[in-house]
Order: sequence, then C-alpha cells, then structure tokens
Amino acid sequence: MVHPPQRTSSRTSLRTSPRTSLSGPALVRLLSRLGETEVQASPQPLADRLSQWLGWTDAIALSTVLAAPAPAVVGGALASGEDEAQRCLSLRSALSKAIALDGVLAPAKARRSGSYGLARASQQAPVPPPPETDETDADYAVFRQCYIALQQKMETDIGDLRGRLRSRLAAVSPAMAKLATLDATMERSLAARERSLLGAVPGLLGAHFERLRKGAREAAAREAAAREAAAREAAAREAMAHEAATLAATAQASPIGATAPGAWLDAFRKDVQSVLLAELDVRFQPVEGLLAALRAR
Repeated sequence: MVHPPQRTSSRTSLRTSPRTSLSGPALVRLLSRLGETEVQASPQPLADRLSQWLGWTDAIALSTVLAAPAPAVVGGALASGEDEAQRCLSLRSALSKAIALDGVLAPAKARRSGSYGLARASQQAPVPPPPETDETDADYAVFRQCYIALQQKMETDIGDLRGRLRSRLAAVSPAMAKLATLDATMERSLAARERSLLGAVPGLLGAHFERLRKGAREAAAREAAAREAAAREAAAREAMAHEAATLAATAQASPIGATAPGAWLDAFRKDVQSVLLAELDVRFQPVEGLLAALRAR
C-alpha cells in the first residue's frame, strides 16, 4: 500500500535526495508523475492499512464469514476455468477499446477526419465528442464527464463479471464457496473507500489539464512576442537595406520554434487514456484473483 500523493517543491526535492523508485500500482505512479508529487511507500503492512479502511460493522461481517462453516455447494452445471478466462479477456479487451476509441479522447487529427466515428459506431457513447477548439479554449468539464462515464462503465461491467465468478466458485467446493462469500463481503466493505479514492482521480487530472493549458498559453505568448520582434527587426532592416527581397525571404525562413496547435491537448488526451488503462488494471485485480482460484480447482 502507498500513502496518497503529496505535493512537494521540485527545488527542494532536487536539493535533498532523488525520488525513490515506487513499486506500487501503475495508477499511483502515473498520477504521481502527472501531478508532480512525491509518493513514498507505506511502512505499514497491507493488513494494517486495510484495517484502517474498515469500520467496526465491516470487521464484524468479515469475522462472521471467516468463523462460519463452509457453505454447502450449490449444484448445477459448471463452466470451465478456461471459459471464464476467455470471458474475462473479452471484457478487458472491450473496456480497453472503449477507452482507446472514445471520441472525446481521440487525437485532434482523428477528430477532424472523423476516423473515430466508425470505431465508435458499435459502442454506446455516453458522452459526445466536444466541439473542436483550437487550443486553450478547451473545457475540462467535457473530459471530466467522459472520465466519470468510463469509470462507471468499468465499475458496472467488472462488478457483474466478479459476481459471475463468485457464482461459479460457489459451485466448486465448500472451501471455494467460502472464498466467494468472503470476496462478496470484502467488496461491500471496501466499495465506499474505493469510490472515494478513484473518484478523486478526475480532480487530479483537472489540475494536470490546467498546468498544461497554462504552459501552452505561456508558450504561445512567447512565440507571438518572438514573431513580433522578428517582424520589427525585419522591417527596420528592410528600411535600411537595399536588398529588401533577400532580407524578407531570410526573415520568413527563420524558425521561431512554434509549437503545433493543440499539441498540449493531444498530450493530455493520451495521459487520460493512460490513467484510465491503469485504473482498469486496478479494478481487474479482484477478478484475476477469483479467476486464479477457479482455474486452480
């Protein structure tokens, strides 16, 4: 487990010690990088950290499940572990494609060409693509709505799959049935905490969006000032020189270091997709545990 990211001064961190490599989930590492924060591994064991997330009613419920005898096996036809593995793989692939092909998160070039529309035609589109904006007029509220919609889709679809796997485990053996009951109890106990933590991600991305937009505005102002200065210099030189055509061509060919319009927004879209895929990994961990138990029967 890791502590939540905490903002630190970049100058202070450079003067002290370099960042230690964090071995936590990719989601935490990615949010730490995008938020320019320092994350440290928790010295507490996992069990101790989890105990802080559980209320006394949750602890009683878990204790009751652990102390109770294994439930009877529910009869019925069983799907093989490999069948369920394929189902899990299909859902994960579908959710990954929903993130990769979402119209709001498509790069500007794809949005202008409309190439994302065909890929999206077979999917439900909870959020329409935002109107095309040049650069710094983009509205983060559209991206926030898109992120929350994809979060809800992941929560619903993965929750349904998790329940299905528990039903399959309950039909295998008393020990597996008890594991399924324990997983259901853990899901209920940690659901509020999980929603709270993952619900904070759009806010962190909003701060990242504003930093990128501010940097784009500052870069655009610098480029405009450089162009204006170059134009003034070219005009002055043209007035004093006899070879006006040569000087004008030279000034026109001089690079200003301009940034491609909307580059910062495309970079942000890619960052949002990376965070969503990392969140998908986190949400799939309980499913992978249940699947491993089912395949080991």
